[in-house]
Amino acid sequence: MSDIKKVVLAYSGGLDTSIIIPWLKENYNNCEVIAVSADVGQGEELEGLEEKALKTGASKLYIEDLVDEFVEDFIFPTLKAGARYEGYLLGTSFARPVIAKRIVEIALKEGADAIAHGCTGKGNDQVRFELTIKHFAPNMKIIAPWREWNIKSRDEEIDYAEAHNVPLRISRETNYSKDKNLWHLSHEGLDLEDPGNEPQYNKEGFLEMCVSPEKAPDEPEYVEIEFEKGIPVAVNGQRMKGADIIRTLNKIGGRHGIGIFDVVENRLVGMKSRGVYETPGGTILYHAHEVLETLCLDKDTMHLKARLAIDFASLVYNGQWYTPLREALSAFVDATQKTVTGKVRLKLYKGNIINAGVWSDYSLYSEELASFGESDYNQKEAEGFINLFGLPIKTKALLDQQRKEKLGKD
Repeated sequence: MSDIKKVVLAYSGGLDTSIIIPWLKENYNNCEVIAVSADVGQGEELEGLEEKALKTGASKLYIEDLVDEFVEDFIFPTLKAGARYEGYLLGTSFARPVIAKRIVEIALKEGADAIAHGCTGKGNDQVRFELTIKHFAPNMKIIAPWREWNIKSRDEEIDYAEAHNVPLRISRETNYSKDKNLWHLSHEGLDLEDPGNEPQYNKEGFLEMCVSPEKAPDEPEYVEIEFEKGIPVAVNGQRMKGADIIRTLNKIGGRHGIGIFDVVENRLVGMKSRGVYETPGGTILYHAHEVLETLCLDKDTMHLKARLAIDFASLVYNGQWYTPLREALSAFVDATQKTVTGKVRLKLYKGNIINAGVWSDYSLYSEELASFGESDYNQKEAEGFINLFGLPIKTKALLDQQRKEKLGKD
């Protein structure tokens, strides 16, 4: 510990990282602590962080605007892949690599001896942060206080904060573990730790990005999204950059209760965890993108892509963004997206997304061919196709029948 003179801390200003600053100074020989906060679209959570960080012992605070990089280099590649982890749209997962990458850059610039983070030893985020650090700074020491200190619970964290005059924005009654960024908001802990408890969607202050479906308007709302090569470029005819598309759809989807997801998921470390996610804009984008792909992708490509999406999601969830396999899968995905260009119309109503039209100049759908009306399709040709397609089934059945008859005679 005496070798550690300067530590760069991934600092959110939440409960964990707020108490880590005084803890590091107490336990690492009053080392210098440089706090780094990443703006990935969490908004008002960044307000007042500099004053708080300095008052609790940090020598300085960096606030890094990573929103556009987050959207363009992490969110959109994952969206194009159609990657979900057990239904979860990976909001926390793909935010960690972009944050950790910038923290490494600052640590190297500052000549830091170590990087610290506030991830628990039970969670996935410790892996996501540390694999990224290992990729960009393989020799950097990593300090994970949750794997070192004697604090065992969030209540004990609050005790430590109160004893060290660390200001908190939560109370013992409202200390859900939350993670917020442009893409989503997650909720864990308290009553949610019992999977038998229904989330308190209608309780004041629980949902932040969405309303519950019961409180959504009684009238539906239509939204049109345009894509170019799998990337969303416009909402309701208005072109805008990626981050603004997500912000716009968050507002539209949030007021209709879109994107609330309650799941018991399988963590990388081996245990199951229950969480509630709010992802209004992301849920709309995933749905629209998949609808457009049904029009533009051939069957074999679409089916293989769906299978590989599971592998892509696992890599993102497990913190393996900076790996040759993820890069290879992204190259495959990019090849599939060359014709995923067009417009999708959706109807939003009380938590539901209803398809209301899709158009593309690259459409593989032929109304003339698929019509129940008159067409040039020769239905008689299906007989020969079925005979050939079913030949292995028929051959086996005939041979099985012959064997049974022979055994019967014997």
